[in-house]
Amino acid sequence: MKTVSCMNIDETVLYSFGAERKQYKKGELIYRENDYALYYFQITEGKVKLNNYNDEGKEFIHNILGKNQSFGDSLVFLNEQYPMNAVALTPVEVIRLPKNVFMELLKTHPEICLEMNKCLAQKLYYKSLMIHNLASQSPVTRIKGLLDYLKSYHTEDTPYSYLVEITRQQLANLTGLRVETVIRFLKKMENEGILKIENKKILY
Repeated sequence: MKTVSCMNIDETVLYSFGAERKQYKKGELIYRENDYALYYFQITEGKVKLNNYNDEGKEFIHNILGKNQSFGDSLVFLNEQYPMNAVALTPVEVIRLPKNVFMELLKTHPEICLEMNKCLAQKLYYKSLMIHNLASQSPVTRIKGLLDYLKSYHTEDTPYSYLVEITRQQLANLTGLRVETVIRFLKKMENEGILKIENKKILY
């Protein structure tokens, strides 16, 4: 499986355009669902989760991102509201650049613009694969499709190199399965060598 090349722009380039460094405490909102996109964000330390909640208050986690990864990229090209929250999962430090200045950066550095297009295209590709797999009646296909999608955002592509940072309940919510079904089929996938479970942690 090829890894999605999330944007990681050289920090010196970002700072040369006036980017600022911001710190967030664990649990703090970086942006809120329905806010308008005002900045390009790139993580320098810590982890960020992208989530929202349904009408019953249940959390839906879209992704968890870490150091040298960007988030909310696609919204800087649109005059639309964020469809999800960005929350500091740990203490987080990000570099942010105002949207209008970021557009000037892309005009000045067309090679970065091309790389961003490639990144966004790969994200759409893997998201399409995930949606296709979630339509399957097979629990293994649903779970594996979701894990493939989450792992695609991380640099390591070798077996068992990705630590799954969402709970069994969250896996169930994301795949439309009962949590008991997820637990049972995770064990089956471990027996088949698809993943490993060590100290209750899933390695994929």
